[in-house]
Amino acid sequence: MPSKWKNIVEADWLVEHISDSNLVIVDCRFHLEDPEEGKKQYEAGHISNAVYFDLNEDLSGPVKEHGGRHPLPDPTVFLNKLENAGINETVTVVAYDDQNGMVAARFWWMLKYFGHPAVYVLDGGFSHWVEKNYPVSTNVPRPIKRKFQPKINEEMVVDMKDVQEQLHKLDTVLVDSRSAERYLGVHEPLDSKAGHIPGAVNFFWGENVKDGKWDKELIKHRFDGLKEKEEIIVYCGSGVSACPNILAMQEAGLENVKLYAGSWSDWSSYADNPVETKKRMI
Repeated sequence: MPSKWKNIVEADWLVEHISDSNLVIVDCRFHLEDPEEGKKQYEAGHISNAVYFDLNEDLSGPVKEHGGRHPLPDPTVFLNKLENAGINETVTVVAYDDQNGMVAARFWWMLKYFGHPAVYVLDGGFSHWVEKNYPVSTNVPRPIKRKFQPKINEEMVVDMKDVQEQLHKLDTVLVDSRSAERYLGVHEPLDSKAGHIPGAVNFFWGENVKDGKWDKELIKHRFDGLKEKEEIIVYCGSGVSACPNILAMQEAGLENVKLYAGSWSDWSSYADNPVETKKRMI
């Protein structure tokens, strides 16, 4: 794919290929404060030919006592949804949202986890697409089902026990992707405990984006302090906004970056897990 990015595609490229038979466009718009709003926006108008994936219904599994607020869905269930949307390992997939790439990056990560070789996030999202007067439609496509042969990469994800084991290893770094206020425990609107996992450093995911578009120059050097680490474990509140940080790290050339899927909402659900509120430096 002609792009200055590895995992991000420009609107100009997408509009040129919008009718390609081997391209699937995925609308991931979602509002945490109003879970129905994203689907309503899709129905009111979306990029032509785009199918819709809902964060709660499609990109997450059932919430339980532990596991976080957006646990990964059952692989078989998710695979079936991909196939019904016309997605397999042979097509190019472009995902977008209107949340600065947060939810689209979750979809991107999940397809990477399933071994998909050609999935991208649309730079600028839906708003930028509309600003350029590119085609918008209310028609809901009827994809032809494709058989997907996944190659799930379990090395991309860790659970709570894995994080506990890595807490004191010098060659591993934990990255908290939430805002500084939540990282420091000053403000916690969603989870039962405030603070962060001990030893974690803070890289707010939203700083990867400037004026709605990914900031390539910033991303290029933002994570330089992490490059010497053997393993990087990224988390957020529930395993969603960690994904744009993982995408940005890949753009910066970092390897062995893993997602703590349950994230803070999982970690804080265990009474015995330690909590820290002081700022940590790399």
